[in-house]
Amino acid sequence: MSITGGDVVDLGRGLYAWLPPKRGWGLANCGLLVSPRGALWIDTPYDTVLAGQFLAESTKLLPDGVSIDRVIVTHANGDHFWGAGVLPDAEIIATREAREHIHYEPTPQQQHALVNGSDPATALGAYLGRHFGPFDWSQTDPVRPTTYFTGELELTLGEYPVRITSLPSAHTTGDLMVHLPAQGVVFSGDIIFSSTPQQPGDHPIHWAGPLSNVIAACEQVLDTGAETVVPGHGPVLDRAGVRDHIVYLEYVRERAHAFHGAGVPAVEAARRVIGEGRHPELGLPERLVVTIGSEYRQLDGSELPGVLQVMTDVAAVAQEVEQARETAGPAD
Repeated sequence: MSITGGDVVDLGRGLYAWLPPKRGWGLANCGLLVSPRGALWIDTPYDTVLAGQFLAESTKLLPDGVSIDRVIVTHANGDHFWGAGVLPDAEIIATREAREHIHYEPTPQQQHALVNGSDPATALGAYLGRHFGPFDWSQTDPVRPTTYFTGELELTLGEYPVRITSLPSAHTTGDLMVHLPAQGVVFSGDIIFSSTPQQPGDHPIHWAGPLSNVIAACEQVLDTGAETVVPGHGPVLDRAGVRDHIVYLEYVRERAHAFHGAGVPAVEAARRVIGEGRHPELGLPERLVVTIGSEYRQLDGSELPGVLQVMTDVAAVAQEVEQARETAGPAD
């Protein structure tokens, strides 16, 4: 199975969003800003196949003599970062804090070996194969940012200002948002995973937290005054959509704190939140294992486990959810 395609949405004044053809793990939104004096990407797809498709679509929109010479990385998860290798001469901009998350994640080839070498008879192997098997990192070398910054960084691309703001620990350590004031748009990265009634999305996943920081970052997005927000995953939002997302985050935070206070273990708390069924329209509810686990660590100061252990718990809960659905049968 392969993933192909993707929609290019014209946001006006040389700004475009590339939206993947489906939802699920690893399918991130990306941006392209074009001017007669240059072009840049905001985030990249997960592997070189998808990144090559995004590059082909981007090239169609470039003026003669213009190339893409910068990539702004909203955070260091591979699905926003690893595709930068298709632009080997580009400057890659990230926050200084993103270095910590780069060291936490496996390299592309380590991840390729894990996904393809896991036993599909196990819950973890089956889950990794289903959600990550379509990607190919076998020939992907690690990507490294070339420019790190702290605080704020303002660039100019032709006549367009580009305002980059680093954020406190939220989705990961090292998040940033990109505000394009001339276009009235913010690219939020994975501070926001969006969903609309017309285009339901997936449950957000947050590796760092606390959720209060994620909520505050969403408020920062609104404080820019931008009318359009391109989230890390899911459909493009208006300001009301961001407010709806804050309500979701507040709900998850309240339940996590209540269960933590009652002495309920983190994975069991995630099971209980899933069982409450407050957001049946959102896919991948097992990702609450990660988000609630991150919130627990902020509350009790416990250490971040390895990615493999986290994903083992995620896969186990996903299997439980699927079995419960099969037992329940189709809805009336």
